[in-house]
Amino acid sequence: MKLSSKIANVFAEDPNKEKNYYSFEYFPPKTDQGVENLLERIERMGRSNPFWVDVTWNAGGVTSDITLELCAHIQKYSGLDVLMHLTCTFMTREKIIDSLDRAKELGIRNLLCLRGDPPRGAKGWVNQENGFNYAVDLVRFVKERYGDYFCICVAAYPEVHLEASSREDDIKHLKEKVDAGADFIITQLFFDNRIFYKWVEDCRAAGIECLIIPGIMPILGYERFQRMISFTKTAIPEKIFAALEPLKNDDEAVQRYGVQFGTEQTQDLMAHGFQFIHYYTMNLEQSILRMITANGTLDKTRELPFKRPTGEERKTEEVRPIFWAVKPKSYVD
Repeated sequence: MKLSSKIANVFAEDPNKEKNYYSFEYFPPKTDQGVENLLERIERMGRSNPFWVDVTWNAGGVTSDITLELCAHIQKYSGLDVLMHLTCTFMTREKIIDSLDRAKELGIRNLLCLRGDPPRGAKGWVNQENGFNYAVDLVRFVKERYGDYFCICVAAYPEVHLEASSREDDIKHLKEKVDAGADFIITQLFFDNRIFYKWVEDCRAAGIECLIIPGIMPILGYERFQRMISFTKTAIPEKIFAALEPLKNDDEAVQRYGVQFGTEQTQDLMAHGFQFIHYYTMNLEQSILRMITANGTLDKTRELPFKRPTGEERKTEEVRPIFWAVKPKSYVD
């Protein structure tokens, strides 16, 4: 289902924002075993009824086949709506068209259109001949070639993109992406909600009216956290450093604190009216599920004993066979 339609249904049926929703992001593994493990994890996490899941796209489409197949498999067998990433990095116009045509063949209706990071080893963005150098160009192309077939999401930076010339310029470019056809926005990670609230206020003042969904990165380990903030230059409240310092040699204690902080952060966001929360899972499971359980958003209600497929050809099913495509053991076992 197109997420724009699904979101519109939520607004129509729940105008008072009495219910909250969450989504999960994954990245494609490099090995067959890794793919199998991830599909099993998505199947388990899917029992919590995320609003959607999304799968990232490697620079130049190096893992594009895996991303496409993962998205198709998740929709068909796990019954979850999928948002597929698509980036400009090392992607010619022909590669973009091939990927979009394949996505359409597989019934994928939702895209997160990104410029993407510079290729590994590059000091800055490398212009792509016969391709796209900005996400806004990719959004325009998708709308021009495919009309309203795809729902389009774009990314945003509450703390300003590292390459932006100014905060005002960054917000201006975001509005250009929305005006070009983006249906909603997901932010990059942040740890200080006050920065996010002020940024949203500035976006609204600039005329950006579509849904803005905060992206949350849980603290999953001390070293991982340090590497992440050194790469993203994200502002960290002093209370986080103070809490983590005495725990840094205890992985389990760090993860417990990460769940505690992430729960408090998302509860504050929900209290401020943000009905949708997007989690960067890093392909991990327990911390995310603990957070949505602790903040009261865990949803295990099911209309049927199985997750209804989202594809057009199967979404009206009321019975279905058991699919063992992601199970390493036999049907008898």
